Amino acid sequence: MAQDNSLMDAIVSLCKRRGFAFQSSEIYGGLRGLWDYGPLGVELKRNIKEAWWRDMITTHDELEQPQGAPSAFQMVGIESSIIMHPRVWKTSGHYDLFHDSMVDCRESKKRYRYDHVKGRWVTYEGNKIFITIAGDEDDLQDALNVRALQYFGLKAKYADKLEWEGEISDLPTVKDHSQVVGPDTKELGTLTEPREFNLMFETYIGAMRDEDNKAFLRPETAQGMFVNFKNIIDSNRVKVPFGIAQQGKSFRNEITPRNFTFRSREFEQMEMEFFCHPDDSFKWYTYWRDRRFKWYTDLGIDASKLILRDHEKDELSHYSVGTADVEYAFPFCEEGEFGELEGVAHRGDFDLRSHMEGKLVREGDELVVEKDEEGNPRYPGSGKDLTFYNDETKERFVPHVIEPAAGADRTVLAFICNAYNEETVTNEKGKEETRIVMKFHPRIAPYKVGVFPLLKNKPELVAKAREVCNLLRPYMAVFYDEGGAIGRRYRRQDEAGTPYGVTIDFDTLGEKDTADKDTVTLRDRDTMEQTRMPISELLAFLLEKIR
Repeated sequence: MAQDNSLMDAIVSLCKRRGFAFQSSEIYGGLRGLWDYGPLGVELKRNIKEAWWRDMITTHDELEQPQGAPSAFQMVGIESSIIMHPRVWKTSGHYDLFHDSMVDCRESKKRYRYDHVKGRWVTYEGNKIFITIAGDEDDLQDALNVRALQYFGLKAKYADKLEWEGEISDLPTVKDHSQVVGPDTKELGTLTEPREFNLMFETYIGAMRDEDNKAFLRPETAQGMFVNFKNIIDSNRVKVPFGIAQQGKSFRNEITPRNFTFRSREFEQMEMEFFCHPDDSFKWYTYWRDRRFKWYTDLGIDASKLILRDHEKDELSHYSVGTADVEYAFPFCEEGEFGELEGVAHRGDFDLRSHMEGKLVREGDELVVEKDEEGNPRYPGSGKDLTFYNDETKERFVPHVIEPAAGADRTVLAFICNAYNEETVTNEKGKEETRIVMKFHPRIAPYKVGVFPLLKNKPELVAKAREVCNLLRPYMAVFYDEGGAIGRRYRRQDEAGTPYGVTIDFDTLGEKDTADKDTVTLRDRDTMEQTRMPISELLAFLLEKIR
């Protein structure tokens, strides 16, 4: 799928117009990389999180387990604190490794993520430079042409005098920055050498703002599950294999947040750590990677826009035995590229061992505790016993971990992009118009049904519509709307993604035909077909559709 910024712009516009998402602190100019969910967005996100929790925890054993694995396993949830002991992040490796490289521009005073600066070699009258841009342009080469013409002081008609070499590449491919023209400058060599930028947000605990009281907002939720491993075994009597799941906020000080809510500085994760015997770990890894992919398609994501991509060996994290990403073809992706929704990682015994022994680093094929110059652990672990003892087999071992880790906000964005449709329809006056409809799966749609009295100035219609609302609201999210022509109300709910509309009209009251008394007009969002249905059958019908 080719990059389609016009489609992405339309989706972002709809999100603001209908109340899915707004930029944080917008009335003060906004904060980049931070977003607020509106009434529709928060309902959609809650429904997605609930679908994830139900499938991973509440009904996790409804699906078939791997061959040879135990016939039943337990899944439990926790909610850990956002601020944890600083040693957690030193032991886990985040303190040292959780960073991006960035470059600064001495002229413009702007900062860029190193690998997001793209450019290409160009020559004009023997003067060869590497010209760059740092934006999400529709056409990178067109943008580079404009930059090169500006640098050389040429008019557009002289573009054919520019001699381009090689392919568009990232700045890290260029060794000599003295030959680089920065994205927002007109001079050579204004970019600094890259330097590491730690992505964790710092804070302080207590009244003193010194190194002893420094802490961090968590960059991931996973560590909260690892450090509570022993607590959960002791308090809940769970046995390996079992999983611990958590949903919650994480924070990363991204250098260049972009693509709407895809890359932001505050985001929510849906993660699960599955602890299993080392001998069974690859079976469970295969099981969870396949099951997580299926979850997205079961909830309506177009399978043609979704891939399950195994990491190459050189992509794997230092602790990973194997990793697969569930990726979606967002409109902002280049053709053939996808954006990550979820990673399923086989983490081996890295995490529990780290928190027992100290920060682990790879030496050859082995993970060993990192030592300082004096031979002591650089970041010592807790010293606690985080092994598991099987009282049936009399075996003690450090469990291996399989981690499906999904971004809730990215998942919401994927479902919004997947649901967005523009259709040409004929209105009641016989004219063609464009209908924008969000085709959410009924299980995750913000509102399940809209209820409309045909006319708002007829008290008996309004009273009956309120009666229908009261019937449905204990079981599902209902939107009541009595303003405007009924066709406009339908269109508003189409844009909200509401699967069904219920209209209370004069037939409902039995004024025209007593045979239709206490029936309503039920409208299907996707087909726009309308049928009559008794009010007595409405709740059961809708519950079957949304569950």
